[in-house]
Amino acid sequence: MAGPPTLTRRHWLATAAGALARRKRPNIILIVADDLGFSDLGSYGGEIETPNLDRLASQGVRFTQFYNCARCCPTRASLLTGLYPHQAGIGYMEPTHKYARGAIERKIPQYQGFLNRDCVTLAEALKPAGYQSFRSGKWHVGREPGQTPLDRGFDRFFGILGGMVAYFDPPPEQLYEGREPLRRLPPNFYSTDTFTDKAIQFMEEADPARPYFLYLAYTSPHFNLDAWPEDIRKYRGKYMVGWDETRRRRFERQLKLGLVAPGTKLSERHPRSPAWENEPDKDLMDLKMAVYAAAVDRMDRNIGRLLEALRRSRAEDNTLVIFISDNGGEMLGRRLNSKPPYSKKDHAMYLLPWANVSNTPFRLFKQMMHEGGISSPFIARWPGVTPPGSLLRRDFGHVMDLMPTFLEIAGATYPSRYNGRRIPPVEGMSLLAMLHGREGGKRRTLFWEHGGNRALRDGRWKLVSFYNEVEEDPVTFGLGARTGAWELYDMEKDRSECSDLARANPERVRAMERQYEQWARRCGVVPWEEILRAGGWLPG
Repeated sequence: MAGPPTLTRRHWLATAAGALARRKRPNIILIVADDLGFSDLGSYGGEIETPNLDRLASQGVRFTQFYNCARCCPTRASLLTGLYPHQAGIGYMEPTHKYARGAIERKIPQYQGFLNRDCVTLAEALKPAGYQSFRSGKWHVGREPGQTPLDRGFDRFFGILGGMVAYFDPPPEQLYEGREPLRRLPPNFYSTDTFTDKAIQFMEEADPARPYFLYLAYTSPHFNLDAWPEDIRKYRGKYMVGWDETRRRRFERQLKLGLVAPGTKLSERHPRSPAWENEPDKDLMDLKMAVYAAAVDRMDRNIGRLLEALRRSRAEDNTLVIFISDNGGEMLGRRLNSKPPYSKKDHAMYLLPWANVSNTPFRLFKQMMHEGGISSPFIARWPGVTPPGSLLRRDFGHVMDLMPTFLEIAGATYPSRYNGRRIPPVEGMSLLAMLHGREGGKRRTLFWEHGGNRALRDGRWKLVSFYNEVEEDPVTFGLGARTGAWELYDMEKDRSECSDLARANPERVRAMERQYEQWARRCGVVPWEEILRAGGWLPG
């Protein structure tokens, strides 16, 4: 899978560059999964059946080191604007989130919980280049008038403004067609199916004389999990081997695929996860993972429907398709002691041990800045441009890179001012050269902060710290101290963050901490203790 079989790599790059120069502006399709772990797809080592995404990977490029912002709202803010989420107004979560209330009461603009007017969205930036922009699925960066997709440059919208709805039977008014809430659900509603139906409709009704940008954001496989019964049956019993063995098998496949470097260690099972042989209700745990797998499987089949509609439209050869996840696997949920027959509530969350599997080979989860929280699969296919089967191992990307990448492809310009307001310079970098299959190992520096979890990656070195919001809070399972010590990892030798080098390298830690503090001041990061204290979660 290193490149096309009949061309040398140099010949391929030259041919692709020439073809790109002769092309008209392409359509751009961005597909985002919700809470999908790094290893869940077949092309990333998983056993879940994802033939359509795997085929996309075989026809394009995959990153082994692509990063998100560890949680729904911040990632969506960053990918839409090309900025760090604090700069776009979503330093934490939406205003309704309980831990955000201190920041809302203090009127801290970096934490207002919806996109501010000091940024531009992809739709707004692509519009001057003649692009139509469509949205189907989850928005989650503003739900009030003036904050919705149609207010931020999109021409058509179907989906939800908040974070999540039931897969099968949400109150219809939680879904919107344009600016209007629905009065009744579409027939046979299942969120993954219906969001795909609408995305295909937008593609088929697009003006053929103009290129389009389609942003399809699934809620799958976010909790509360649910799936079609026939899809669940397909996976029932397949996870009775347990989470330890499933993790081991995924890791072996990742090594064979070249997704992780030789010598990489599989991180230890999370300490809050029992060994499978000690699990008291294996049947229930098998059901939980079967429902999760069924939801991912269904999403892949819907992506296949979308790709088939693209092929029928005869626009496939001039369309860039990108697939990512907004964060790593979600570890939320209390252990349930239910016995058969199982209710929907029983399998609404797949729990920490299975999330640990989703994030193989990495440590920790969504919300956290260790690799399990911020590592995303990234697949891009653009026929004639992306070399088939290319695996990008040396360079790393970030969701904020989508803005400069899409603008370069579209021949559009990132504005310094928009609607009379000064816009911060874009923070991401174009990935176009890497979509050609070029890897330079270019050194770059990235930063993260979410709910007190912090990280900095500078070339091969990563500095990271875990934060426990409230010690008795079951969300964080009492892990770590409130403000965790800095940990240091060499990502070229230890991507799974097994060997902390902080004590052996105090000068490097101090230098990188100064880098982090400079970034935090520049982007308006507020110490998380201050926000919790203002909200009444910590004593004043």
